[in-house]
Amino acid sequence: MSDAQTPSEAKPEASEVPTAAAPAAEAPKQPAPEVPEPSRWHTMWQQIATGNAIISVLAVVLALVVGAIMIAFTDEDVQQASVYFFARPGDTFIAIWNSVSGAYAALFQGSIYNFRRDTFAAGIKPLTDTLTFATPLIAGGLGVGLAFRVGMFNIGGRGQMLIAASVAGWIGFGFDLPPGLHMFVALIGGLLGGALWGGIAGLLKAKTGAHEVIVTIMLNFVAFYLVSWMLRTPGLLQAPGSSNPKTPPMNDNAIFWNLKSIGYNLHFGFVLAVAATILVWWILSRSSLGFRFRAVGENPNAARVAGINVPSMYVYGMLISGALLGLAGVSQVLGTVTTGFTAGIDAGVGFDAITVALLGRSTPGGIFLAGILFGAFKAGGYSMQAAEGVPIDIVLVVQSLIVLFIAAPPLVRTIFRLPDPARGPKRQRPIVTKEVAAK
Repeated sequence: MSDAQTPSEAKPEASEVPTAAAPAAEAPKQPAPEVPEPSRWHTMWQQIATGNAIISVLAVVLALVVGAIMIAFTDEDVQQASVYFFARPGDTFIAIWNSVSGAYAALFQGSIYNFRRDTFAAGIKPLTDTLTFATPLIAGGLGVGLAFRVGMFNIGGRGQMLIAASVAGWIGFGFDLPPGLHMFVALIGGLLGGALWGGIAGLLKAKTGAHEVIVTIMLNFVAFYLVSWMLRTPGLLQAPGSSNPKTPPMNDNAIFWNLKSIGYNLHFGFVLAVAATILVWWILSRSSLGFRFRAVGENPNAARVAGINVPSMYVYGMLISGALLGLAGVSQVLGTVTTGFTAGIDAGVGFDAITVALLGRSTPGGIFLAGILFGAFKAGGYSMQAAEGVPIDIVLVVQSLIVLFIAAPPLVRTIFRLPDPARGPKRQRPIVTKEVAAK
C-alpha cells in the first residue's frame, strides 16, 4: 500500500481547479461605439423649436393666414369670380391674390412705410403712428405681464387707466404751472392714481384672500361710473359752461413733448414706455424684489416657507402693475388726446393689454414687440379699410385668433410638426457589449 495516496494527497492543486467566478473562455472586449455630439446648429434649432418665442411667432402667422381666408371670402370680386369657378378657375385665384395681397400691402403701408409718398420723411409717418398706438399698449402690457409673474391676473386695466387719466387730466387742465414741471406733476399724479387703484385689489387679496379677478372687474365698473359722474358734474371734471361729459383741453405746459411740429403724432409717452420696459426688466431680472415676485408666482407656499412675505408681494405687485397701466392712461390724456377726454379714453387698451402680455409671454422684451405689432394692426387697420374696403373687424378677429393659438401650443406644434419640449431631444444610447460568464 505504499503506492496508495491519501485523500488529501489525491486533491489537485488549487490553481488547477476552475472556479465559478472564472470564465470558461475569455471573450474579447470591444470598446463601446462613440455617439457623436449634436452640432451647434442642431442644438440651436432644438432650442428654438421647443421655445415659447417660436409659438408666439407661429401663432401670428396662423392668425394672418386665417385672416387672409376671411378677406378672400368677404371680397366682392372673389365672390363674383367664384360663380364661374369651374369654367375659368384662374379668375378666382387671381381675385383671391389681388384681395389678400392688396389688403396686407395696405396694412404695411398704413403701419410701417408708405412707398407712395414723395419723401422718406413723409413715407415713414405710418411707423410713427404705429409707435403712437403702441405706447399705451406697451405700458399696459407691462403692467399685466408683471402681475402675471407674481401669480396674479390683473384684469382691471380699464379702471386703473380711467383713474390715472382723471388725476393726470385734472392736474393738466386745473392748474397753471411752469413748463416741464406741470407735465412732471401731472405724470406723477396719474401714476399714483393708477397705483392706488390697483393696490386696492392687491390689499384685498393680501388681507382677505379675495380673488383679484373678481375685485378688479368690479373696480372697473366703479371707476367707469365714478369718472362718468365727475364728467357730468360742473366743478369736477366737466368743462365749464358745457353740458357734455367731457373735460376742458389740457394746458399746453402739461402736454407731452411731441413731434407734431414736423407732422408726426409721436410724443414723449413712447420714450416713457421704453424706459418702463427697461425698468420692468431690471426689476424682474436684477433686483431682489423681482426674485421674490417670481418665487411667489411660481409657488407661493414654497416662497412662504423660504421666508418671503407673500401678502406684501401681492400688494407691491399690484401697486407697480397699476402704476404701469396708469402710465397708459396718462399717455392718452397728455399725449394722444389733449383736447379733452370722455369716459371712453381707455379705448379698450385695458383689455388689449392682456392680449399683448400673453403674446409677449410676460417678458418685457416680448411685451414691447407685441405692443408694436398690435399698434401696427391698429394703425394699418384703418388703411386697409380705406384703401381696400376690408372691414376693420377682421383685424380684431386676427388679434383674437392670436390669443387662441397662443393658448393652445400643442395645436401650433402639431400644425408645424414641432418637437414637444416635454419629451426633450432624442439621444442615441451607447451599445454596451455584455460578457458571458461561465457557469
